[in-house]
Amino acid sequence: QVQLVESGGGLVQPGGSLRLSCAASGNIFSINVMGWYRQAPGKQRELVATFSISGTTNYADSVKGRFTISRDNAKKQVYLQMNSVKPEDTAVYYCYRKQLSGSRWSEYWGQGTQVTVSS
Repeated sequence: QVQLVESGGGLVQPGGSLRLSCAASGNIFSINVMGWYRQAPGKQRELVATFSISGTTNYADSVKGRFTISRDNAKKQVYLQMNSVKPEDTAVYYCYRKQLSGSRWSEYWGQGTQVTVSS
């Protein structure tokens, strides 16, 4: 099993910045996809930013140029730097990990952290 714990959410004004962190623990395997999704009220969960298996980054069009995903492999953490936030960025943000163990892929989700963008 893998545990993902997010932190860093909160209330931020439009145009402001926020940094989310996700710490992974448990049975960690190196071949993985890891990143962030979000879910706004009444909407489906959507991809925000992820690292692919090869380490390349993938961003939703709506956050390109404003959000940056990064990671610290030694600490088993992934981060989401959110700049120039907008009210439409308001959502619960979830850390996500998919990893390969032997021949089996497994997916894990964090409990989510609320981000509210409002003046």
